[in-house]
Amino acid sequence: MKTQMSLSLRRLFTVCSLALVCRAAMGQGGMFNVRDFGAQGDGRTMDSPAIQKAIDACAAAGGGTVRLAPGAYLSRPLFLRGNNLTLALDKGALLQGTGEFSDYGNSRGEVVGLINADGLKYVSISGAGVIDGAGAPWWPAVRQAKKTGSPEPRRRPKMVNFHHCQGVTLRDVTLQNSPSFHLVPVDCEDVLIDHVTIRAPGDSPNTDAIDPSTCRNVRILNCVLDVGDDNVAVKAGHAVAGRDFSCQDIIVSNCTCLHGHGISIGSETSGGVSNFMAVHCTFDGTISGIRIKSARGRGGRVETILYSDITMKNVKHPIDIACYYPKVPKDDPAQPVTSLTPSYHGIRIENLEGDCPDGAGEIVGLPESPVRGVTLSNVHLKTVTGLLVKNSEGVEIKNSRIEVERGEPVMTENAKVN
Repeated sequence: MKTQMSLSLRRLFTVCSLALVCRAAMGQGGMFNVRDFGAQGDGRTMDSPAIQKAIDACAAAGGGTVRLAPGAYLSRPLFLRGNNLTLALDKGALLQGTGEFSDYGNSRGEVVGLINADGLKYVSISGAGVIDGAGAPWWPAVRQAKKTGSPEPRRRPKMVNFHHCQGVTLRDVTLQNSPSFHLVPVDCEDVLIDHVTIRAPGDSPNTDAIDPSTCRNVRILNCVLDVGDDNVAVKAGHAVAGRDFSCQDIIVSNCTCLHGHGISIGSETSGGVSNFMAVHCTFDGTISGIRIKSARGRGGRVETILYSDITMKNVKHPIDIACYYPKVPKDDPAQPVTSLTPSYHGIRIENLEGDCPDGAGEIVGLPESPVRGVTLSNVHLKTVTGLLVKNSEGVEIKNSRIEVERGEPVMTENAKVN
């Protein structure tokens, strides 16, 4: 099926494509084999000092490729340095985190990841190898905290972190078993994530796959995402000077989501999100599919959003759009509108086919800030219960069928559906 895109969404494809042209120089320069710097790759030797020496030598040379040949490299946190750097993992190479809590703090008392980059240009992680965050030691205590409602016992490292970088590429690698989020670009521009596999057990807490935060010009293509929380979560937790939206121009295309909580926006949206699309994606066994989430005190503008050509199977909540997080209360009076009130506008869901075992989901705004301008077109869902539309204006359902086992296909509260 062919998707007719608005002008702004066509621009999104163009901007993201042009932003990647400048990467032709990435990967040029010398080759720095970590074994030449003393890495053993035997799964027992602590290889992070040797790998870090290779990274530093590559940076001093003005860029190049740091190569991990086949082997298992036990590692504490690594810090990518210098521009025009590629960390390349050959097929059969495993970069294995230690799983020791004490290894992931720095001298300032901050928690760092297994791989960290800050303020770099044209930095890449590539190859058919595997990066494993050894997250299992962190998970039981967090599961218990969630079960009892108590605070989490310790901060957990995010596995691969890019902060304030421009021209970031991840291609072909597998990321797995992070203590928390797997791949986190923050305040980055021109990010390409292509043919990456990210996996963790379905019950591993908060192990989001990819979380672009306050980023622009991001493409997530051809990925397999099988984790314990959001498959993708676009976040805008703070404003950026000179931008109307701190997070914008993001495409997720041809991705497969297995275990996880869907392709999400939020819950932090205070900086605003605009020009986001997820197209030609498959969901199989996720908790949610299409998800936009926020709450009073964390909200902002979420506008010009497209989910198109989507297939779902065994998805608990196919459509999950709500200005309440984590859950919608039964009764809630209107409150004063502030700069942190969620505001959703201009959301399109097209060409969605789903066979889902629970309900169709919900579109729920706040009484003081209705969801506005949502269009469902060519949507076919087989579910048990129908779609709840609440505190919403300008919701249109066209050429669509919601087949339910009980009740009405569409239920409204303080809303009108055309």
